[in-house]
Amino acid sequence: MFERIHTILIKEFKQVFRDPRMRSMIFISPILQVLIFGYAATTDVRNIPTAIYDLDNTSQSREVIRAFSFSKYFSIKKYVDNDKQERELIDKSQVSVVLRFNHGFAQDLEANKGAQIQIIVDGTDSNTAAIALSYAGKIIQKYSYSVLQNRASILLKQNMQFPSVDLKDRAWFNDNLESRNYFIPGVIAMLVTVTSMLLSAMAIVREKEIGTMEQLMVSPIKPVELMLGKLIPFAVLSFIDLAFIAALGVLLFKIPIRGSILLLVGSTCIYLLTTLGLGLFISTISSTQQEAAMSIFLFLPVMNMLSGFAFPISSMPKAVQYFTYLIPLRYYLEIVRGIFLKGVGINILWPQLLVLLIIGLSTITLSSLRFHKRI
Repeated sequence: MFERIHTILIKEFKQVFRDPRMRSMIFISPILQVLIFGYAATTDVRNIPTAIYDLDNTSQSREVIRAFSFSKYFSIKKYVDNDKQERELIDKSQVSVVLRFNHGFAQDLEANKGAQIQIIVDGTDSNTAAIALSYAGKIIQKYSYSVLQNRASILLKQNMQFPSVDLKDRAWFNDNLESRNYFIPGVIAMLVTVTSMLLSAMAIVREKEIGTMEQLMVSPIKPVELMLGKLIPFAVLSFIDLAFIAALGVLLFKIPIRGSILLLVGSTCIYLLTTLGLGLFISTISSTQQEAAMSIFLFLPVMNMLSGFAFPISSMPKAVQYFTYLIPLRYYLEIVRGIFLKGVGINILWPQLLVLLIIGLSTITLSSLRFHKRI
């Protein structure tokens, strides 16, 4: 039995490394995805292109402008002097924010009135717009408090301290709130999913396509031996991708890995039961490699969107949130991010591991039964 499985294993590895498309998918694609998510794909909002429309042109308005320009969130790109330029900059997406001071801003401050500043944001990107408004609100609030403190000191003719609430914030597990620390562990989970599902689905179909499935069927190889010989190489390749991308993330992007590597390997073994099982199932209903690849890419967008990879599950409609409990990638993402960022162990992650084990055993069992039936 083991000799026959070993022979199939050697055959599968040779076929994979002989195919240039497979080699690029296993080794080149993961590198490109990690580099893209590490350098380009980020949700950090900094250096928001900003225009200044200062009709007041006083020392007070310039002080507010300095507060914006010295922050790391806003980058002053343009100064405008009429409404037409203001609209054009927003319409052409040359700036995302316009900070406008109307006539009388400083005069209202001197008269102890409520002075107004208008901030216009491009709401096309609602996420960036909301974050920009939040940043601007904090800057204006800080300036308003300093004006109030200075004015009260002048009126009372003495320096006084006024009661205030100072918020001391602290972010656990991701001190600088770097989005790459969140995304790259997710990319690892996605790459394990794609590699294992796609390769296992196309392996069986390739035998049908080139006409060697009949030879395997009349050979003394049992269905279980053929299935193991086909799936084990892709599990090994998935672990190679896991190790390679994890090392790249840690060494190149300084992603922390605070938890147990052994737990990461063990949870990946459990997760591969699901992905390899799905790949095996798709191989039994597909006639060509192209058909198998198309079927895989029907599953992947749904798994990606509903797993919490990029969008928080808590923001989804309730019905969709309940549906996400059927998505195995959701649990694997929680495990990978928990191990990398939080350093939690099996005492915290056992519910996710248990659900993955149940889904994985169910998937691989049903897929194996169908595979045996087809054989």
